[in-house]
Amino acid sequence: MDVTMVKELHVVTGAFGYSGKYIAARLLAEGQRVRTLTNSTRRDNPFGDQVEAHPFNFDQPEKLVESLRGAKVLYNTYWVRFNHSLFKHESAVQNTLKLFEAAKAAGAERVVHVSITNPSLDSPLEYFSGKARLEQALIASGISYAILRPTVVFGKEDILINNIAWTLRHLPVFGLFGDGNYRLQPIYVDDLAALAVAQGKGRENVVVDAIGPETFSYRELAQTVGEIIGVRRPILSLPPALAYLAGWKLGLLLGDVMITWPEVKGLMADLLCTDSPPAGRTRLTEWARENRDTLGVRYASELKRRKDRKKAY
Repeated sequence: MDVTMVKELHVVTGAFGYSGKYIAARLLAEGQRVRTLTNSTRRDNPFGDQVEAHPFNFDQPEKLVESLRGAKVLYNTYWVRFNHSLFKHESAVQNTLKLFEAAKAAGAERVVHVSITNPSLDSPLEYFSGKARLEQALIASGISYAILRPTVVFGKEDILINNIAWTLRHLPVFGLFGDGNYRLQPIYVDDLAALAVAQGKGRENVVVDAIGPETFSYRELAQTVGEIIGVRRPILSLPPALAYLAGWKLGLLLGDVMITWPEVKGLMADLLCTDSPPAGRTRLTEWARENRDTLGVRYASELKRRKDRKKAY
């Protein structure tokens, strides 16, 4: 007698965006039922009717709970990169706390939460202190959890690595914040997705530094990207405030926020690096060589993505 397997429901935040899209794709490949919670229900859906879209409903807790009802696992990628008139770190923290509460009320068995390396409640940087508050809240919730702590995530929808390449292609020099010796350990977005899906299958409470197999200083990263795309520019050490001002002005011209002062501080404090073993296998250098013809050809705008809720990334 044939027994039809009932697909388990997995809920992914932001499945029409960046990392959430890769998580959803892996879950679908495994035959799971996937739902997404999103602020962009009208954004181009790469999955067709395979993924049902629900709004976040942060202001309607009952609806938020119902959208999570029956979920085996919640994969949370929701966050904001910086403070802006359109969004704030504190709002993202409060919304995520509501999401965790709704997941518990809905009976979700596990939460796989994307955080950041080196979060700290005492950090003067809201990005890192906010992430620490969320980790603390998830741990205290009683829900089974896996906390993933990536540094820089790269892939074809990436912003940071792409815009380093764009700057090298379009400007006569590349300016560093200070000496550029602070480090990064980029992880490929699909490696992060594979890690998230794997952790969704467990029930042990874990915290994983989701870093890639290569470590670069910021200077080395710019040099390496330039060499791979075939563009050699002078790479200059500048006073951090001056380099930030240049990036801020360039962002104004592009209608975007290219870099923020807190991001500069986080970089220079070496917060995007850990001593943990790599959790991803894909090397940025190999991926960049495979994508050298398109990497940095077009500028990737954070604000355009936030404002245009229909166009795919």
